[in-house]
Amino acid sequence: MSKRVICSFILKLVVIVSAVVGIYLSAYGSYSEFMAGSSVFMFFTIQSNILIAIICLIGAVLLLRKKEVPNGWYIFKYVGTVAITLTGVVFCVVLAPTLGERAWYLRNVLTHVVVPIGAILDFFVSGIDSDISKKSVFLVTIPPILYAIYAGIGYAQNWQFAPGYNYPYFFLNWGSPAGVFGFTKEIPFMGTAWWILAILFFLLFIGWLYLVILDKFKKKAK
Repeated sequence: MSKRVICSFILKLVVIVSAVVGIYLSAYGSYSEFMAGSSVFMFFTIQSNILIAIICLIGAVLLLRKKEVPNGWYIFKYVGTVAITLTGVVFCVVLAPTLGERAWYLRNVLTHVVVPIGAILDFFVSGIDSDISKKSVFLVTIPPILYAIYAGIGYAQNWQFAPGYNYPYFFLNWGSPAGVFGFTKEIPFMGTAWWILAILFFLLFIGWLYLVILDKFKKKAK
């Protein structure tokens, strides 16, 4: 194996182990007591961690077996990397400031910081061998759109994402003071529809930026 392949393999292991430990602590640690009657698997954080861990596991197996990695895997990895990037950015920028010291418990650091950073680094290390079309950028909106639909159904059906909350994140609370298209001076500051649009535009920008950076890495590697 080349140094780059070894580095990619190590990064994949970091993502897999961090995701598994972080999910375990969230689902079966002390946090599970707070979530009594609910499930952490209902949150995008856990779902995106599972997604990227599975993607990295498949990639690691292909490397160990010295199999040629199909381009479809790179596209899948690209979509999963942008999804986990969203998890990290939303947590660090939007959620952590409202959680205080609780934000930096080990489970949160692993699932919101370590996994995203590891996945992003691995994308650029392994992606040098990929052939991802610029048109693929629109694929990065699929996971959050599916989750928004899932959370919307949960809100309508009064699912308990946490005790007393029929929505997973404050910006997906359709019944907030801001409503769907309104604005308010307090959390959530703007309606759910605006949040969803803002997140989709952010994802498209990040997706485009990642491909631009990857192209530069490819040129240096030639």
